[in-house]
Amino acid sequence: MKLQPIAAFVFVGVIAGSCRVPAVEPEISANPVITNSVGMKLAQIPAGTFVMGSPRREAERDDKEERHEVTLTKPFYLGVYEVTQPQYVEVMNGVRDGNNRSTFQGNDLPVENVEWKMAKVFCERLSERPEEVAAKRKYRLPTEAEWEYACRAGTATAFYFGDSLSSSQANFNGEYPAGGGETGKYLRQTAPVGSYPPNAFGLYDMHGNVAEWCADWYDPEFYANSPEEDPLGPPFGVLSTKFTNNGNQNFFVVIRGGCWVDEGRACRSAYRYRAMPNTQYRLIGFRVACDVEGE
Repeated sequence: MKLQPIAAFVFVGVIAGSCRVPAVEPEISANPVITNSVGMKLAQIPAGTFVMGSPRREAERDDKEERHEVTLTKPFYLGVYEVTQPQYVEVMNGVRDGNNRSTFQGNDLPVENVEWKMAKVFCERLSERPEEVAAKRKYRLPTEAEWEYACRAGTATAFYFGDSLSSSQANFNGEYPAGGGETGKYLRQTAPVGSYPPNAFGLYDMHGNVAEWCADWYDPEFYANSPEEDPLGPPFGVLSTKFTNNGNQNFFVVIRGGCWVDEGRACRSAYRYRAMPNTQYRLIGFRVACDVEGE
């Protein structure tokens, strides 16, 4: 039975465990890396053209993952790791509803239980810090196209590791590997950021750990209608959640990457999720994109 995009991390019951994965020694990427005022490392992602979506032969693909060429005309920076709990607390100090509400507490763990709107507030607050203003750095959530381009890092396979995935490569439900990968551990919780090998851009945990908020509203037809250059997603909500927020209709936004509770197939580079923007999920975190004026 084909996994539906949202079901994997909204309706599955989860039991917290205590297993931890030893951190992998960082590998050196050829991409420039900057460290910002809260100790966050960001790798420069070069401009380029890639094929977004999945080939018809890819196992477990969705019919709407139509392949199409996309060009990102400008380089940008992207967090080497998912935003950690101490980074979130430092930036959101004094913000209403900005406390660390993560289910799995730890200084080296990714923050989760953060709504999309609060992830955007985090980016705004980080951009306003004096050190970031002086460095002319502006933070935001990555677009869906930027996320997939950065995840693939020049690959065209189901994962940046190839066409198979095991839990020695990413934090997901290792009892259900993908593409013939070996059955492995199911941690039942988040793992410390950087616990698994990075991709060619030097980015960690693009597959698994926590699913990641993107900037785009979720459009089921995005792949078919995506602009060829710098796609931003639809300018307004497209797919209704059938829930309201303060009397206003709520729409789904894009989630990418898969998470610790998902099967391996849901961690594919092309796999698309959706989630409600004003809801907290212990399965969703985020990483930030950054534009530097003058670069």
